[in-house]
Amino acid sequence: MAFLELENLSKAFGTYKAVDGLTLSVEKGEFVSLLGPSGCGKTTTLQMIAGFVEPSGGAIRLGGKDLLAVKPAKRGLGIVFQSYALFPHMTVAENVGFGLEMQGVAAAERMTRVGETLELVGLGAFTARFPRQLSGGQQQRVALARALVIRPQILLLDEPLSNLDAKLREGMQIELRQIQRTVGTTTILVTHDQAEAMALSDRIVVMNQGRAEQIAPPHEAYEKPATAFVANFLGKTNLVNGASVRPERIAFAASGLAGTVRTRIFQGNHWLYQVDTASGLVTVIRQNSGDAMPAEGDTVHLAWGAAS
Repeated sequence: MAFLELENLSKAFGTYKAVDGLTLSVEKGEFVSLLGPSGCGKTTTLQMIAGFVEPSGGAIRLGGKDLLAVKPAKRGLGIVFQSYALFPHMTVAENVGFGLEMQGVAAAERMTRVGETLELVGLGAFTARFPRQLSGGQQQRVALARALVIRPQILLLDEPLSNLDAKLREGMQIELRQIQRTVGTTTILVTHDQAEAMALSDRIVVMNQGRAEQIAPPHEAYEKPATAFVANFLGKTNLVNGASVRPERIAFAASGLAGTVRTRIFQGNHWLYQVDTASGLVTVIRQNSGDAMPAEGDTVHLAWGAAS
């Protein structure tokens, strides 16, 4: 029996089906991401698990028990919002300890658990600071610590890194995954960022128009997409001679599909090419090895393996 079970979960707002018959089983300690574009139903699904939105149909079970029969405040869930929702008039320690105080945890134990959790997220020296004195990444860590300190059965993350710049977001992805592995908390992440979902998750649920198009480990969904939507949403792809080929699997070769370089863009660790061919416009990604690369206007030949 799975730890968290969503069975035929649905939510309609009038005639609009935000979530349409979603079934998902999550194992204890697993990190699962709900991934998809705006309006696909991922946030509504998270809100139904949290208890903020009542389902129109279906069931949610946690440890075999009906979670829908439990009030939101009693579900034992840790939640991190996109906005962090920190109390500006409270210190870091007070923010993190607020949930424990509401649970009636004694002051001495509260202080110990707050200190341990802040050390876990790398903010042990910031207990007396206020949110306004912290960077965006530090505020995100405080929000995470506040969610973890109550020792939740499930950690729910609603686009928690979307307000950070690209470089900081990448660093926080690594930290978040390491923290989750350390504490072993079952985690559900909502994100529209494909790279983030693939970097963090044990499995991803690719959602579209309220339904799950594919539920699989990241590498499987990327390499063997179940639908055209999944193939296109999980990064760039080319449809060449009836086959879906990822841009990074295409190489410049001595022979193969002939074409002319329309566009060449340098992106640091790789080059992004668009090549005009008889089969249409083909996107090619090649790692920046320091070697000479074709220029715009050059005639090239493209080749890829059968498993690409």
